[in-house]
Amino acid sequence: MAAAPLRVLACGDVEGRLEALFGRVRAVQSKSGRFDMLLCVGSFFGSTSATEWTEYRTGAKKAPIPTFVLGANDPETMSYFPDISGCELAENITYLGRRGLYSGTSGLQIAYLSGIESQDEPAPAYSFSAKDVAELKTSLLSTPNFKGVDILLTSPWPRDVGTFANNAGEIDTKKCGSKLVSDLAASLKPRYHFAALEKAYYERLPYRNHTVLQETPQHVSRFIALADVGNTSKKKYLYAFSIVPMSLMDPAELVKQPQDVTENPYQKSRKEAQKSRAPLCAEEEPACQYFFDLNKHQGKKRPSDGKEGGNSQPKQAKKPPQPTGPCWFCLASPEVEKHLVVSIGTHCYLALAKGGLLPDHVLILPIGHYQSVVDLSSEVVEEVTKYKSALKEFFRSKGKRYVLFERNYRSQHLQLQVIPVPLDHCTSEDIKESFIAQAQDQQIDLLEIPEHSDITQLAPPGTPYFYVELDTGEKLFHRIRGRFPLHFGREVLASAALLALPQRADWRRCAAERPQEAAQARAFRRDFQPFDFALRA
Repeated sequence: MAAAPLRVLACGDVEGRLEALFGRVRAVQSKSGRFDMLLCVGSFFGSTSATEWTEYRTGAKKAPIPTFVLGANDPETMSYFPDISGCELAENITYLGRRGLYSGTSGLQIAYLSGIESQDEPAPAYSFSAKDVAELKTSLLSTPNFKGVDILLTSPWPRDVGTFANNAGEIDTKKCGSKLVSDLAASLKPRYHFAALEKAYYERLPYRNHTVLQETPQHVSRFIALADVGNTSKKKYLYAFSIVPMSLMDPAELVKQPQDVTENPYQKSRKEAQKSRAPLCAEEEPACQYFFDLNKHQGKKRPSDGKEGGNSQPKQAKKPPQPTGPCWFCLASPEVEKHLVVSIGTHCYLALAKGGLLPDHVLILPIGHYQSVVDLSSEVVEEVTKYKSALKEFFRSKGKRYVLFERNYRSQHLQLQVIPVPLDHCTSEDIKESFIAQAQDQQIDLLEIPEHSDITQLAPPGTPYFYVELDTGEKLFHRIRGRFPLHFGREVLASAALLALPQRADWRRCAAERPQEAAQARAFRRDFQPFDFALRA
C-alpha cells in the first residue's frame, strides 16, 4: 500500500505580517482541508514585527499550523532568535537553526540554510559562509546511500537557476542569488527547493540530477521562489503541494522524468574544474547548403596514433557506397561547385559553405559518398580529425572558436559544418545554453552525453540524429524520431544570443555571385595554407 502524501504549505518573506499570513492559511485550510506544516523562507520578521509578534510569543494567539522558519537575514531582526542554533519561538512556530537537516516522524527530510551569503569567516549570525555550506554538505553526503533530500529551504535564490529554463521575469538569475546556494542545491539534489528575498514569484521547470546516458536516472528537482506576504502586486507568496517522503517511494516512481524536464542549471559551476576537451559533432542542411560536423573520435575512426580510444571496431578499408543519383558533394561529381573547394586531402576535402553564415563558414566533406559519420571507414574518420585539428588551430590564431554539428536527416552526403565564433563574443557555455534552450522551445530533446562517448553506440547506421560538439568537449545529441527543422543548428548560431545574425539564418538568402564566392575561397585558402596538412603530405 502506497504511503499517504504529506500536505505542505510554503511561503515567502513574512516580514512580520503574521495576521495576513495566518489568515490566508486558515482560508486555504477551510477550503482545501488541513495541511501538515508551513515552511517559511526569506525574512520571517521585519522592522514592524513587534506588536503582532508579542501576541504569538505570549500565547495570546497561536499559529493555526505547525510552522517552521529560517533565521535572520540582517542584524536588526537577530533579537527575535534567542538561540541561533534553533528553538521554539512560540507555540506552533519553530526556528530550524542556522543549518542542518530536519527529519520528522513521517520520514520527510528537510535541509535548511539560514541567512544570506557572507565572505567573512566566521560568518555573522545572520549569514552563512563557504565553510557553513561545506560542513552541511559533508554531514549529509556522508550518509550511507544518500540520494538527495525531499526539501531544501534557503532565503537567497541559487545563482544561475534560470539557466536552460523558463524566463524568471524581472530577475536576472545570472546576477541574482548565491553561488554557494547553487553549489548546495547541486549537491543535495532536493526534490523541492524554496527561496525568497527577491519579492518575486518564479516556478522553474523541473531539472535533472543526472547526466543522460552516463548516470543512472535520478529524481528531478523543482525550484520555487515566493514573493512577500501581502504584496500589493498580488504575486504568489503561498505555495501548496503534496509529497511522499523519498524514503517511502517506489524507486521507479521516484525517478520518473516529466516531459518538461530540463538540463541541470548548475552544471557549469560543477564542471568548471574539468575543462576537458572532446572531439565530436554535427549538423547539416538541405542538398544545396553545406553543414558542418567535426567528429573527432566519432564513428569508426581510429586516431592517428593508432589507438582505438574506446571506439567500436574500425571498418576495413572498402569503397564507399555509390549515390543513387546526382550528388552535390561527391568530389568527382560534376554537380560540385569546385570554386568553393579550399583544401583536398586523401579521403576528405574542405570547402566554403555556399551562402555561409559567415565568410569563413566551412565544411569538411568526405571525397567518397558517405551519408553520416557513423558510416565512415576508419581512414576517413582519421583525416576528418586532422582537418578538425587544423581548423581549430587556424581559428584560434584569429581569436575564434568553432562549433561543430551534424544533422543526419534528409541528406545523402555527410556535411560536417564548421562555424567560427569570436572568443570574446560568447563562451562555450553560452553556446551550449543557447542550443539547449532553443531545442526546448521547439520540443526537441537535446541531451548532454558523456564527453568520451562513441556516437556509434547511440546511432547505428541509418539512424537519423542531430549532434553538437563544443570546444570544451561537451556534447549534445538528439535522436530524430519525426520531423526536424532543417536549419536548426544554423538558426541557433544566428540568434540574438550568439552571433545576432537572424537575417542570415537561411543560407538561400546569403548566396553570393560566383566571382565573389571564388574570391572568398582564394582568401581563405591563402590564410589557411600554413595550417593545411594536406599541402605537406
